Amino acid sequence: MTARILTSWDAPVARRLVAEDPVTNVFVASRLDAGVLNPGSPGLLWGWPGDAPTALLHIGANLVPVVTDAEPLPAFVEAAGRRRTCQSIVGPSWFVLPLWRALGERWGKAYGQVREVRPRQPVMAIREQPRIAADPRLRPITAADFESYFAASVAMYTEEVGADPIAGGDASYRSYCRWLVDSGRAFGIVEDGRVIFKTDVGAASGSVAQLQGVWLDPSLRGRGLSEPAMAAVTEYVLADYSTACLYVNDFNVRAIRCYERVGFEQVGESATVLF
Repeated sequence: MTARILTSWDAPVARRLVAEDPVTNVFVASRLDAGVLNPGSPGLLWGWPGDAPTALLHIGANLVPVVTDAEPLPAFVEAAGRRRTCQSIVGPSWFVLPLWRALGERWGKAYGQVREVRPRQPVMAIREQPRIAADPRLRPITAADFESYFAASVAMYTEEVGADPIAGGDASYRSYCRWLVDSGRAFGIVEDGRVIFKTDVGAASGSVAQLQGVWLDPSLRGRGLSEPAMAAVTEYVLADYSTACLYVNDFNVRAIRCYERVGFEQVGESATVLF
């Protein structure tokens, strides 16, 4: 059975599929909200099998599956094609890692040569109010904070991903950061005009918001500042959504302990392949 590109006529079935696991599928759900099924929209959404889809694959800057078993894997390898357009593959580890290996076997070095593979990333979520007191200094980032927030975002990305997001010019990443601020998705602690802590709502749909880009100034780490800051962000998010979630590298034990103290619990496991 083959996959096909979905259109706006397929919106009901696509919505139903992402709703089966709203935390795991929040990114693809957010792309549906953004109009990925409409002509001319960035990215494509494939469905498998073509006649009555039970699985989805988002192909854009990120390759992201919506799956419940491994049966769609061969069809999704063909859908992705030999010309890799994605910068990463992200999703449930049990599917992403075999998908990446199959892409390399089918299409060669376009998928075989990677910058990094992160095979185990706990997916964590919280639905109740934080267990610890929130830092009252945390607030939404404003336009007046932008330059310091942008510098913090670049530092976070470089540290987390291992690549400079503005190496080829800062227009694209700056535009994305500006969008986060303008849409009220950027939060931080600002002292003397300098952002010392930041995080963002990277994807949101329905009742779920996914946090990303958590960063604390390296000179302030180890002082117990992250937990109250994360508690404050969580309060902001849970005022508008019933669930806040995130995923974190399994080797980042300090971050995992921070999230656990705030009240986040593991609900799944993701993997990321970075090209």
